[in-house]
Amino acid sequence: MARFLVLVLLLVVSQATADEDPYIGVNIGTDLSIMPHPTQVVALLKAQQIRHVRLYDADRGMLIALANTDIRVMVSIPNDQLLGIGQSNSTAANWVSRNIVAHYPATNITAICVGSEVFTTIPNAAPVLVNAMKYIYSALVASNLDNQIKVSSPLASSIILDSFPPSQAFFNRSWNPVMVPMLNFLQSSGSPLMLNIYPYYDYMESNGVIPLDYALFKPLSPTKEAVDSNTLVHYSNVFDAMVDATYFAMAFLNFTNIPVIVTETGWPSKGDSNEPDATIENANTYNSNLIRHIINKTGTPKRPGIAVSTYIYELYNEDLKPGPISEKNWGLFDANGDPIYILRLTDSGSLLANDTTNQTYCTAKEGADPKMLQAALDWACGPGKVDCSPLLQGKPCYEPDNVIAHATYAFDTYYHRMGKTPNACDFNGVADITTTDPSHGSCIFPGSLGRNGTMVNITAPSMNSTSSDSPSWNFHGGGGFASVLVVIKVMLWSVILL
Repeated sequence: MARFLVLVLLLVVSQATADEDPYIGVNIGTDLSIMPHPTQVVALLKAQQIRHVRLYDADRGMLIALANTDIRVMVSIPNDQLLGIGQSNSTAANWVSRNIVAHYPATNITAICVGSEVFTTIPNAAPVLVNAMKYIYSALVASNLDNQIKVSSPLASSIILDSFPPSQAFFNRSWNPVMVPMLNFLQSSGSPLMLNIYPYYDYMESNGVIPLDYALFKPLSPTKEAVDSNTLVHYSNVFDAMVDATYFAMAFLNFTNIPVIVTETGWPSKGDSNEPDATIENANTYNSNLIRHIINKTGTPKRPGIAVSTYIYELYNEDLKPGPISEKNWGLFDANGDPIYILRLTDSGSLLANDTTNQTYCTAKEGADPKMLQAALDWACGPGKVDCSPLLQGKPCYEPDNVIAHATYAFDTYYHRMGKTPNACDFNGVADITTTDPSHGSCIFPGSLGRNGTMVNITAPSMNSTSSDSPSWNFHGGGGFASVLVVIKVMLWSVILL
């Protein structure tokens, strides 16, 4: 998965501050065997300019780490707490006091998700869902936070029946006794309807009826677009059709002014043998096209120009998720903060001025043969003409004094000097491109935003290995800069021994 996999998410359109501007956010799940520390998570968010996140709980460590970052945070009440909160106003008030008031405004909490997909996952709690939402909202009112923080509950798109054509869509009528009061609450409180949309599952379950390109936002000729037989409107992707189906389903119940936010959507990058379309290529295509679609304010056929803010599922691959392999592979990054693939966003014009595709680095590959690393290091600091003087003893990048660390500095310097072309980060297969800034301490790598203090060092590659058979700076081939450096090091050791 080498080169194809690398680089980031640019996430978030512009520095726009207007609330009505559509944005892309990311869900942060925690079902990882080695979950990064909250400060590492936040460092990754900052580096990738992700300014909207959704948590599946109200973890205190995460909320503290997110304080004073200007990242907008959507917190959640887990389903296992829903019954208690829905049956007790005081329990709801205590929850708000402990998880919201204690952190706001330092942590920019913008919404509370009360449960998730309650109708389809814990239907026994559905009768108290609206009460839970109202109790939480009342606690916000008591703290004068009701205008700043919205209250809603993410719904599975499967609650919408007969979703195509969208103009015929309606909510599962068996849930109307809960849906109607919920929509009344959302309308009166100015909160959005939250919806989880997964075109991947729609495609997989359609038995070939839904074309793959239609699910992936790929351009379609008018003859291949889906047509709503009632409105004669053309749909070029599943996502827009489902959003419009939601608008029509609400209108069917006489609610026409409730905005929609998509709280989950994405595509898995890996699957079982019976999931052939869960691939890196398709995940990249879907998420890249989705981001472009939202930030360009394309809107939907029913509401052109009015894009729905959307949260990608999800930040990390979650290796502890039960179920098929695809369940573990929805993430944009692995647990080390390394991207699963490079989102293809460079053709989206000035709206992607904050695209972080320029924040890439070339590092020594973990597990690479030490002798090959040494040879590549010798070449970079010799024929490659890299200024390796910062790696001399006493200089900022001398420590840690091992071949992995020194090779990473030399590789990255060469990579940036050559314009960051993929071929400039190969070194006979012992280097990889990454979005993780390898800078550490006073050793600032080329291209690092650490120079102006705007980016914190993320999970740098493990550089404590001393497994090299030969010490760093054992240059081969002699001549030129390499020989000079060898002489310098010998001189330094002589001074130390004296």
